[in-house]
Amino acid sequence: MFAPAMFAPAMFAPAMFIPGMFPPAMFPPAMVDGLGSAQAKQTMTLTTPPPTTVPLRADAGRGGSGRRRPPRTPKGRQVDPTALAEVRDLLIDRPRRRDLLIEHLHLIQDHYGHLSAAHLAALAQEMRLALTEVYEVATFYAHFDVVKDGAAPPPAVTVRVCDSLSCALLGAERLLADLTRKLGPNVRVVRAPCMGACDRAPVCAVGHVQVMQADAAKVAAAAARPAHAECYPTPTGFDAYAKGGGYDLLKACLDGKRTRDDIIKIVSDAGLRGLGGAGFPTGRKWSLVRAEPAPRLFAVNCDEGEPGTFKDRYYLERDPHRFIEGMLIAAWVVEAPDTYLYVRDEYPEVILLLRQEIARAEAAGLCKHTKIHIRRGAGAYICGEESAMIESIEGKRGLPRHRPPYVAQVGLFGRPTLEQNVETLYWVRDIVDKGVAWFTSQGRHERKGFRSFSVSGRVKNPGVKLAPAGVTARELIDEFCGGMADGHTFKGYLPGGASGGILPALMADIPLDFGTLEKYGCFVGSHAVVILSDKDDMKAVALNLIRFFEDESCGQCTPCRVGTEKAAHLMAHGPWDAGLLEELSALMRDASICGLGQAAPNPLLCVLKYFPDELNKPLGHW
Repeated sequence: MFAPAMFAPAMFAPAMFIPGMFPPAMFPPAMVDGLGSAQAKQTMTLTTPPPTTVPLRADAGRGGSGRRRPPRTPKGRQVDPTALAEVRDLLIDRPRRRDLLIEHLHLIQDHYGHLSAAHLAALAQEMRLALTEVYEVATFYAHFDVVKDGAAPPPAVTVRVCDSLSCALLGAERLLADLTRKLGPNVRVVRAPCMGACDRAPVCAVGHVQVMQADAAKVAAAAARPAHAECYPTPTGFDAYAKGGGYDLLKACLDGKRTRDDIIKIVSDAGLRGLGGAGFPTGRKWSLVRAEPAPRLFAVNCDEGEPGTFKDRYYLERDPHRFIEGMLIAAWVVEAPDTYLYVRDEYPEVILLLRQEIARAEAAGLCKHTKIHIRRGAGAYICGEESAMIESIEGKRGLPRHRPPYVAQVGLFGRPTLEQNVETLYWVRDIVDKGVAWFTSQGRHERKGFRSFSVSGRVKNPGVKLAPAGVTARELIDEFCGGMADGHTFKGYLPGGASGGILPALMADIPLDFGTLEKYGCFVGSHAVVILSDKDDMKAVALNLIRFFEDESCGQCTPCRVGTEKAAHLMAHGPWDAGLLEELSALMRDASICGLGQAAPNPLLCVLKYFPDELNKPLGHW
């Protein structure tokens, strides 16, 4: 009855339906009721006036739809052809894989000094990603400057002033104010978190080039002639390292003269642990990953963003191949065909150095068993957490994953993944070559092995101090740092960076190692020790640290995102309400997804517990 031919294109145009045109008598009862029987619907008839009697819209026949002209482009934001050509010129023949999104964003940021909306849309089309996926990643990382349509791009020169604790102790706030006045509107001056040069504080970055022990004059001169980062001139290149027996152990492994079980046993007997903060036994981790089905992958964490930590940078600059050999041995042990090295963006000279020296190792035929991929961070402390780092390597926001499953089971690209810290791998060759007894003969106070301490703050000689495991803070100051800085009296210390808590000087004889500080509400973590003096207000110290966590929270979970913000507000305004701060801290510890939110309250809780006399004093500053 209702053949398609009955319905002319313009028959039911909106202009046809005139009130009163179809009186009720024209419709069968079943149709009027809205739900007639199937039989009623089949027998129903419809009488309509001739189409010629109905006025038609002037544009009814255009495009055959009777509604509007057909669109010339797909719906949604259109890609600017110029921006698309510019993005293609930067990418050239690089793969357009999703895991390279952050690398491609860096190319645009480095070239243009910002990420325009047009370039983001062009990159999304080129990589066949939704624009939302590109935008959410670009806005997650601090080192990307996203410029919306109609907004002005940032000035050509950006000066980042580190305001983390070690730099704050040595005048970062005064420097920030001086630079804002001195440099004028053509230079952007912004705050930035720890840059991994705490022993040479205060530190600024002009573009990507750091200015150590900075003052306004030094920074102004650097901003007037901005330079590009250069490869770090390491004293131990490939040839020098090889002459000293370098890569002999790796060659023995690859030639079958050493077995995987042999290497695992040696590092296990030596007690080598993860030295990035968690302290998990290395040999056990290797065994757990090897037990998982192939293919297995390997991810190396060189994103040491913990305020006060700079030991990985120190070793990479001075002896990169000792680390590279350890990395290649670990990849061989777990039979990982691909190794991903994630380096923080604050270390551009180190990134260039690693690319240069790894290329030399590859040219020597030492990397045939694993392909090394260097990934560049983009200014996100949270990516030091192993699962957040995995997400970032995959080209996503650095959001920590829920566990289980653990990274060793389901890690990078869904495969079992070994994750290790730089310093852990640095020690592999020496432990195997020199033997377990050499490593375990070191140590104090019933602890075994070496530990690399990043020491900064109120000491005469800050820096990386290779000391026996179990050394105390007082011993570090007196034996390794030349004592306290002139005019300063030892008052307290951070034993494990920003998240490791704060202890008073009267507790400076506790061995610094894994498992020795937890009962005091602290931990050694990455072995970043910041020394405080009688010139430092402990409430101001804790506030500086909680503000760091507030800024670096990834925002995924409410207890951390809101908790750090509320804690900072309560600590900065008015007398501290100890009961309320303790209640808030308990919530953050119990309900946060990852270690950032769980450890963020440690400094304020330590001030409440160990420095009660400070609570009645006005909030100090530097």
